Amino acid sequence: MEFILEEIDGEIMVLRADGGLDASNAAAFIKTVESMASGGINRLIIDCSKLSHISSVGLGALLRLHTRVAKQGGEVKLCGVSGMPMQVLSMMRLDRVFGIYPDIDQARLAYAPPN
Repeated sequence: MEFILEEIDGEIMVLRADGGLDASNAAAFIKTVESMASGGINRLIIDCSKLSHISSVGLGALLRLHTRVAKQGGEVKLCGVSGMPMQVLSMMRLDRVFGIYPDIDQARLAYAPPN
């Protein structure tokens, strides 16, 4: 799995997940996102459009990220989740924990303050 970081609007970071999230790379994923959270990033979008699979270890990594960012008053949103990863998230009811959006733009708009 490859992780690609990019910034949107200066306050929102996007982490593109390419491949799978499992025991082979969950530690690197956690290290990447924890360093972002330690740096004060509390608005994070994980682009899962190229995420092919996710294991129980990967789910644990996502939950750890969610907890860490929530403690800082932030929120993690997922976008582009489909196929087996979406089925797993739904089956584990994690679609109720994370905001899940069709694409990055809609996830970004969800951070906008209400009018």
